[in-house]
Amino acid sequence: MRNKKTEVSEKINELFIKRWSTRAFDINKQVEKDKLISICEAGRLAPTCFNDQPYKFIIWDKYENEEEYNKAFDCLGEWNQNWAKTAPVLIVAIANSKFKNNGKFNRWSQYDAGSATMCMIIQATSMDIYSHAMGGFDENKLKSVFNISDDFVPMAMIAFGYQADNIDIIDSTYHHDETKKRERLSLETNFYFSEWKN
Repeated sequence: MRNKKTEVSEKINELFIKRWSTRAFDINKQVEKDKLISICEAGRLAPTCFNDQPYKFIIWDKYENEEEYNKAFDCLGEWNQNWAKTAPVLIVAIANSKFKNNGKFNRWSQYDAGSATMCMIIQATSMDIYSHAMGGFDENKLKSVFNISDDFVPMAMIAFGYQADNIDIIDSTYHHDETKKRERLSLETNFYFSEWKN
């Protein structure tokens, strides 16, 4: 198993250090249904504006319904298809652009959908299930194929699965990213105290 733990300057929960976006999944190992449900349950508990819970998720499991999985897979961009074919599960995070109680525009829904997604990713990590979120997909095609109504915005597709033992299952184009050191900007680059850029 490839371990790409990031060096951290402060003590944090180990799951955040362990999590990284692999591209080499083990397509021959099914993600157990009870674990998928646990991943969804973690997303359900995410904080949201007015507790509106303005997210929807569609899960495609290659082992449970390959035909529907393939329809979702076909919505990915070619760059992502080249490696995501190793992932047995695809999930799309969708934000409801309107509040449920009054139908007004919900400018926080995309933030909330992202929050729920991160909860799901961390839960998956706790069970040694890896993930990789993707922006490279055809939103309009996805909405058409799966009859997603106009008020809902697909935000990201996420591949889930167990990590493959060998990266040779993916094209060598992706090998460098799969093995390089994980990097993040320093704390002071993006986090300010009391005022802008301080």
